[in-house]
Amino acid sequence: MERNNINRGFTKLRVWNDAIELYVVSCKILIKFPYELKKTSSNCIDASHSISRNIAEGYSRRGIKEYLNFLNIALGSCGEFYSSIFSFLKAEQITEAEFELMDVIHFKTENELIQLIKSLQRKSKDGNWIDTL
Repeated sequence: MERNNINRGFTKLRVWNDAIELYVVSCKILIKFPYELKKTSSNCIDASHSISRNIAEGYSRRGIKEYLNFLNIALGSCGEFYSSIFSFLKAEQITEAEFELMDVIHFKTENELIQLIKSLQRKSKDGNWIDTL
């Protein structure tokens, strides 16, 4: 059953859906880390999950300044995620193919997020944002 309301509009955003895909893929790859590295892999998984969560929370706040703040937090999580998978690759904790799989989705998500932020910054500057329900 499909449930829609104005507060769930973020589910229609391509960037949110791609962030969810990034979380799913990173879980599948990083879940196999040994016990000694569970905290490290968990932090990376959390960074990927933080992207979609912050997009959703910012959208649900309705005010453009708060929305942009949460999108910038999501962008920071993108940086944290990339730094993690890059270091995993260098430490030979993931394969080149696993890195590539995550990085392709990450790169797409990060660029969509940057474009959304730019678009909202223009709306904020132009005063074209309606924050009423």
